[in-house]
Amino acid sequence: MERGLAKNTADAYRRDLGQYRETIDGHPQLEPSEIVHVHLEHLREAGLKNTSIARKLASIRAYHTFMIAEGYQSDDPTAAIETPTRGVSIPKALTVHEVSQLVEAPDSSTPLGRRDRAILEVLYGTGCRVSELIDLDLHDVDFETHTAIVTGKGNRQRLVPIGSYAARAIGAWLPDRMDLRIAGADSGAVFLTTRGNRLSRQTVWRIVKRAGAAVGISPGDLSPHVLRHSAATHMVEGGADLRTVQELLGHASLSTTQIYTKVSPEYLREVVLVSHPRGR
Repeated sequence: MERGLAKNTADAYRRDLGQYRETIDGHPQLEPSEIVHVHLEHLREAGLKNTSIARKLASIRAYHTFMIAEGYQSDDPTAAIETPTRGVSIPKALTVHEVSQLVEAPDSSTPLGRRDRAILEVLYGTGCRVSELIDLDLHDVDFETHTAIVTGKGNRQRLVPIGSYAARAIGAWLPDRMDLRIAGADSGAVFLTTRGNRLSRQTVWRIVKRAGAAVGISPGDLSPHVLRHSAATHMVEGGADLRTVQELLGHASLSTTQIYTKVSPEYLREVVLVSHPRGR
């Protein structure tokens, strides 16, 4: 709460500490540092990947740091424990042609088709997260300047431009939205369900998967995050610098942006050919 983290993050930390508590209760004879080792071994035996173990260890470190700061303990039992090496998992970006097919998949002659088209255009056009999309309200969008205020992780807000494709798609959807809204109890969300409620994350996932299936993209290769990653990759390949992409995506660290914007070997070769004195 003090750090202003998102509810989903707080819930994840709570689950991590709940598991840690179970290990502590099951080994009352062990020293704190020994318990941490045992707990990490339990996680490995459960088949968790290093990325997940590192996240859970970070939760435990944060807990002990808090306890020391509050004066409840003097030593950190995780101090001498190395964080497991995180493997870099990078989703495969769609091609520009695949994105064009995807956003055109919904039937724009129907209200829900127009809604789904607008959702896909906004996801790709802004590179926003699913949580940011479903939390987007009408008052967050400036239809004159084609910009929107997006609320990201830790309730941090940023201004993102809305391209002409996304702007037109939203404009086509808004009359339908007015028909679906609940009179006297409008949630204010840009995107609504057929019952006039704010969309859920699961609904957005289904919309993306359905559009992908319609154009022959495997469900395993597609998710809302793949659209976000594709947007970042295409911006970098188009010449955008990482600092700008970092700002647009709302990354707190540039290292995160570097992970999400890994570009194709073909593009890297082209950059060397064009920019390096001995690249040819």
